[in-house]
Amino acid sequence: MTKNPYTVVGAGAIGGTLAAHLDAQGVPVQVVDADPKHVEAIRRNGLQIKSPSGTLVARVPAYSLEDAPARLDRVLLAVKAHATDKAAAWIAPRLSRDGYVASLQNGLNEATIAEHVGADRTVAAFVDLFADVLEPGVINDGGIGAMALGEYSGGTSQRVRELAEDLRHWGEPRVTDNVAGFLWSKLGFGAMLAATALADADMHELIDRHRPAMNELAAEVFDLAAAEGIVLEAFDAFDPSAYVRGADPKKNSAATDDLVTWLSTQSKTRSGIWRDIAVRHRGTEIPSHYGPVIEMGTQRGVPLPLVEELVTAIRELENGRSSMDEAHLADLDRMALAVSESVSLAGKNAAR
Repeated sequence: MTKNPYTVVGAGAIGGTLAAHLDAQGVPVQVVDADPKHVEAIRRNGLQIKSPSGTLVARVPAYSLEDAPARLDRVLLAVKAHATDKAAAWIAPRLSRDGYVASLQNGLNEATIAEHVGADRTVAAFVDLFADVLEPGVINDGGIGAMALGEYSGGTSQRVRELAEDLRHWGEPRVTDNVAGFLWSKLGFGAMLAATALADADMHELIDRHRPAMNELAAEVFDLAAAEGIVLEAFDAFDPSAYVRGADPKKNSAATDDLVTWLSTQSKTRSGIWRDIAVRHRGTEIPSHYGPVIEMGTQRGVPLPLVEELVTAIRELENGRSSMDEAHLADLDRMALAVSESVSLAGKNAAR
């Protein structure tokens, strides 16, 4: 029995790449996107995924929000985090009784989706994918990363296993009951990558040169994860255990060396946040990613001073009140060293 196609809502860097690989696997897929130029280019020339090995072209049905199918079954949501609420509201009346929405996005978006379609029709997902939209209909695939899939309401299921199998052409998705552990690990890693957008240089170079800031950003996120009872998961070249508060300095240094080396091998050298600001001149996902994290930290009594400063600095760049400069990272380094010293002193006083 032939199943209805997957519908990828948001055919940008993540969604477009996955849609093309589903098509290459022989899995029926269609895409919906809010950008009429992107939709027209896909209709005219196919969805083109460029990589060092060549160009993958997917001839898939492409729709705008206005002419999209009235019924959707298996939805892969890949819009920017700040568009999640609006997109989920658009999907909800179209979603079949047995359908579901999988959040193939950056950030913590499952709760927002579940508010519209129900927790039982929400699939949690983590994806670490290096890609950028180069022009309408054309995406640059910067390298395969990791993916994890599970049920938002807990556990795993046959539909999650089927989704993982259907995505095998892209990579090797892991089916797990701890997607949250991957999402929170990526929030720590993502804060490091976001910080590199404060300067006009490659990610691996800036992470290498500004280790105090990078360590503290990740540690703050992981302080909150610990308060939330999250068990962090490693992925790709990122080991979160090397960045938790109090991690062995030698382990941390070696982990950062490995991370810097791995990032230097990726064909995508700048973050999507950098591209949003420097190339596309638009707002980023950072406030949507870390605003809820900061709010949770306030509720839990977990301070996140560097994360707050990062969000403020990114907003300044978005609004044109600041410009990219490595001095911003030097400021974060100084702030990180002061915070680290304060935390260490507090720990010593508590031990007396």
